[in-house]
Amino acid sequence: MKLALSDKFQLTLEQNRFLARKNIVEVIHSISRLENVNTTFPQTKTIIDGMSVSGISTHDIQVVLNLKNAWQYILSTDVPFDLGLACKINSFVAYNESLAWGELRTGNVGISGVSFVPEIPIKADVEQTLNDLNHLPISTTHRVLKTMYYMMRNQLFWDGNKRSAMICANYQLIMSGCGVLNINESQLETWHTLLSDFYETNDDNEIIAWTYDNCLYGITV
Repeated sequence: MKLALSDKFQLTLEQNRFLARKNIVEVIHSISRLENVNTTFPQTKTIIDGMSVSGISTHDIQVVLNLKNAWQYILSTDVPFDLGLACKINSFVAYNESLAWGELRTGNVGISGVSFVPEIPIKADVEQTLNDLNHLPISTTHRVLKTMYYMMRNQLFWDGNKRSAMICANYQLIMSGCGVLNINESQLETWHTLLSDFYETNDDNEIIAWTYDNCLYGITV
């Protein structure tokens, strides 16, 4: 199956950044669920607003604040996407949570629930793959989704790989006026099933098609 996915949205950078700012709580709440963070939506908003919340673990608060800092960073920079920027985003996402944040992992990791074991990433190979993905003759949205799932499957960092890949994807979408990506809580079970299948097969068509159909948001102008 060969996918042919066009860009759903054609926004200006200003419009797309407005959309991303407006939806910061929704997106961060959803992404935090990837780590089984137990905050409610109102609690997530309170943490993002800089106020204290009782009954929430220090870890959960750290995850939310890290995501907030990463989201604010991608709305304030305009450099081309590359491995250096991905590492910078991971330095926000995984701050105080992993063996090392903001750099490629140098040891083996496993992925829960699947037999696939990603190789230790080699910087030159990752840079080449990201460059190759960026030059594929397909739509920007399609390239961004392929890049996001490549980053997730290959577990480039010690921790925060899904969160970092999702924020990297949003950065690229925002800079290209292609909307915002958000996998909400009610979609996670389906998404995790598709993700596990992708990890095992390395065939990204099904999960990309599902993400394209269900998880992209924009402004109708």
